[in-house]
Parts: sequence; C-alpha cells; structure tokens
Amino acid sequence: MALQQQVNKRNVPEITKIAITAVLLLLYAPILLHWFDGWLNKNISTEHEYFSHGIIGLPFAAFLGWMNRKKWKRLPNITHPLGAVCLLLGGVFYLSGVTEWVNLSLTVMLAGLCLWFKGIAGLRSQAFPLVLVFLATPTAVPYLIAPYTLPLQSFIAGTAGFILNQFGMEVTVDEINLYVGGRIVEVAPYCAGLKMLFTTLYVCLMLLYWTGALSSRRTCIWFLAIAVLISVSANIVRNTLLTFFHGTGQEAAFQWLHEGWGGDLYSACMLLLLVPLLNWLNNYFSTSQVDERV
Repeated sequence: MALQQQVNKRNVPEITKIAITAVLLLLYAPILLHWFDGWLNKNISTEHEYFSHGIIGLPFAAFLGWMNRKKWKRLPNITHPLGAVCLLLGGVFYLSGVTEWVNLSLTVMLAGLCLWFKGIAGLRSQAFPLVLVFLATPTAVPYLIAPYTLPLQSFIAGTAGFILNQFGMEVTVDEINLYVGGRIVEVAPYCAGLKMLFTTLYVCLMLLYWTGALSSRRTCIWFLAIAVLISVSANIVRNTLLTFFHGTGQEAAFQWLHEGWGGDLYSACMLLLLVPLLNWLNNYFSTSQVDERV
C-alpha cells in the first residue's frame, strides 16, 4: 500500500505536466498553424508577414527548450507569485478576442508557467527561447512604424535612381517615386526593407546565441552593425532590380522578385552571408585578444 502511494506521488507531477501540455496544444495549436500557413503561403496580413522569421525561430526556440530540459529538472520546485499573475493575464489576453492580445498571450503563458514551476531561476533558464517566441509573435509594430519610414523610402528611391542612371537609363526620382520608361515605380512603406531588416536582426540573434558570441559585446555590436548595413544594401539592390524590370516591361521577372519565390531566394542568400561574417568576426577578435595578451 505504501509502495503504491509512493508511485502515485511520483506520477502526479508527470500527469500535471502532460495535462498542461495538452491544454496548451488545444489552445495554441490552431493559432500556430494559422501563423505558419500564412507565412508559408503568404495569405496572412501584410503586417504579420513581417514576422515570417518565426518559421525558423519558433522551432529553434522549442529545440532550445528541449535541450535545457535536464537543467530545468535540476532546478528546485519554487512557485513565484508572478507566475500566477502571468497565467491570469495570459488567460485574460486569450479570452479578450483581440488578435494582438491573443497572440501575445502565448509568451505570457509560457513565462507564467516557468515562474509557477521553477521561479525566477526557471524563467532565466528559458529566457532566450521566450525572447525568440516573443519576437516571432505577430503584432501591430510594423503598422505603427510604417508612417515613419518616409526618409528611408526616399533614400532607397534616390539611390536606386542614381545606380540606374549610371547604367545609362533615364530615371527621374520624385521623393519615393521613380519614373522610368514611361512607368512609375513607388518605393512603398512595405518596400523599405523593414521585413528584411527584422529577419536579419532575428537571425543575427540566433547565430550569436548558438555560437556563444552573445557574451562578447564587441562582437555583438560589430556583427549587428554590419548585418544592418548588408540588409539595407541588399534591399537597395533589390529595389533597383525591381525598378529596372518594371521600367523595361519585364513583368514576369518583376513578379518573381517582388512577390514570388525569387524574393525568398534573394533574402535567403543574403542571410547566408551572416554565417561567414560572424565566423570571421569571432576569429578576428579572438586573434586580437591573444595579441593584446602577448
């Protein structure tokens, strides 16, 4: 009888974890499927497409959470009062029916569970995966930023026009509009490269964590600065090509690079450049530290 009670006591935590996991899946599986379907098939709102980096970020966050499971189990079972607050707040967000709040409730719920089961130490152990989930959660941030991108739009339009003029094309630039071949090309707010910039910074964060370079302030600053420069430059080249294709009547090429898989391929190639860049910076700063010690 005593043995049976011990077995039952040991099974209670496992049953609780299974029950919580099942509830979370029931609540958030439809939302996550909606996000991934929208990102992959591009049938989600324009603002939510800015968070398509979640295609790689959310699985990576789940992978990191799984890799930290042994460290998680070793932490003492301490319940922090903020856990209950976060769980309650997450429930209110979910039941509100407001899209932005429902989306954000996932991160709030996960943070609440960490605090409820393992306290502050548990939250710290899963801090980076939670950051990845939060930064991949579709919100209205791009919509709020869009009205302030006019200087960037004008800069891209002017630079694209200058480049095309150097190749002998007659291009007239009027603020964010380019006139070429009797056609007009507008560098709209959503063509200002914010989506590529968001994705670039997100991937940079993942690479810095994975390589352990996140602890080096000098590497982080230089890596992020150069990555932003690469992202902006790549977007200028992309807009230049789009203007050339549209101005010369090559609509198939324009659609391929603008809304087709060509744009995804272009972005992927740009992101791949970040890997050798980070490796080079790590080697460079490591060598510099060794020279300073000598």
